[in-house]
Amino acid sequence: MQTVGLVVAGLAGLVIGGELLVRGAVSAARGFGISPMVIGLTLVGFGTSTPELVTSLQAALSGSPGIAMGNVVGSNIGNVLLILGIAVLLAPIAVDPAALRRDGVAMILATLLCLGAVLAGAIPRITGAGFLLALAGYLAFTLWSERRSAAAAPVYAGQAEAVPGPDMRLGLALALAVVGLVVTILGARALVTGAVQIAQAVGLSETVIGLTIVAIGTSMPELVTSVIAVRRGQGEVALGNVLGSNIFNILGILGVTALVSPLAVPPEIIRADIWVMSAAAVLLVVFARTGWRLGRREGAVMLGGYAAYMGWLLT
Repeated sequence: MQTVGLVVAGLAGLVIGGELLVRGAVSAARGFGISPMVIGLTLVGFGTSTPELVTSLQAALSGSPGIAMGNVVGSNIGNVLLILGIAVLLAPIAVDPAALRRDGVAMILATLLCLGAVLAGAIPRITGAGFLLALAGYLAFTLWSERRSAAAAPVYAGQAEAVPGPDMRLGLALALAVVGLVVTILGARALVTGAVQIAQAVGLSETVIGLTIVAIGTSMPELVTSVIAVRRGQGEVALGNVLGSNIFNILGILGVTALVSPLAVPPEIIRADIWVMSAAAVLLVVFARTGWRLGRREGAVMLGGYAAYMGWLLT
């Protein structure tokens, strides 16, 4: 019971801390006069991925690479098959061709980079640095292209608007962001400790725990943002949220984690899960490209695929 309590407290800390961090950071950015497009692209994208980042760092530094890698791979699988599947079932999503051509291609390229690194069996510091440089290049290119065409500016602005809560004074906003970061760190520590204990108690590998409990828990901010967006009739924001999160997870989270603590890739990830993640990314782009629309049928296929994957993983 104590171990389960640690996991529950950790998940709660990640959800609450991540929410406070995003609210505080977005409100502070508005106070500084930063445009909604830039806020959505950077702060919301990074902010909703903070639970994954802190958890993977904590796991890597604790000597649990299975949880660190499983968290990133499992989160990317869950973002596409679970979160976007739920969002599409709530309301079909119209796809912006220009936005998909840029962000969809970026997600596929990031996935291929991750696949190559995983098949190499390890992610050293030099690879982590390369991932971070690629992320910086993607952000710079996105900002540059938005100034030229504004193809996806409404998507990023919508991501900023999807953050709930009123604006607040700058000092309070910064304090809220700091408190959120501290709560997120404490939640990640509790979650990793509890997850390792559960793996040892029930005989599952740390990688499986990372792919399931940890990955689903750290993906809750993306789920909240996506559900809010589709309920407001901004389905393109939910799609942009998933594409951006998957790019950040690979290039940002794996990049930072490997730079701090080089990762050995668990054999389970190499054998199966990285291929599931890659297939989910391709499936999303194919579905989105077909008719430039994601309907409830595609959502049902995504959720069915995720249920099948979870069933296979746990058995």
